[in-house]
Amino acid sequence: MGKKNAGTKIACENRKAFHDYFIKETYEAGLELFGTEVKSLRAGKANLKDCYASFKDGEIFLEKFHISPYEQGNIFNRDPMRKKKLLLHKAEIMKLFGQTREKGMTVIPLKVYFKQGRAKVEIALCVGKHTYDKRQVLAEKAAKRDVERALKERNQY
Repeated sequence: MGKKNAGTKIACENRKAFHDYFIKETYEAGLELFGTEVKSLRAGKANLKDCYASFKDGEIFLEKFHISPYEQGNIFNRDPMRKKKLLLHKAEIMKLFGQTREKGMTVIPLKVYFKQGRAKVEIALCVGKHTYDKRQVLAEKAAKRDVERALKERNQY
């Protein structure tokens, strides 16, 4: 019997989340998926764009998480836009639920990956950025880049 791969393989990422939100806390959650969805996810055919988490009856679900139908899946394929249940401890769900009731807080998935053969999703408790926040962050990045470039040029001489 061989060991499963201990490393992680990223299936998809939500890079735009870092641009649109301030990340407060991150959590790792399991994903409840069916066979053909897992195969499609392993092939990298998933999209986290516009995806968010919602709460219902003490459970947490991912909404608008698109996993393309598996090409060889035929009748076993599921609806690509169906709600996917997240697997978290009840205390974590209640904590997230309470914090999302605060003004402007939401739960956004950052990336989906495989860890020891199991599909996991990294979710984050976030606050939305305003336009002026985004401009300020871009200005700070540009200033930092200019300083690093100047130091690099100075060290070359």
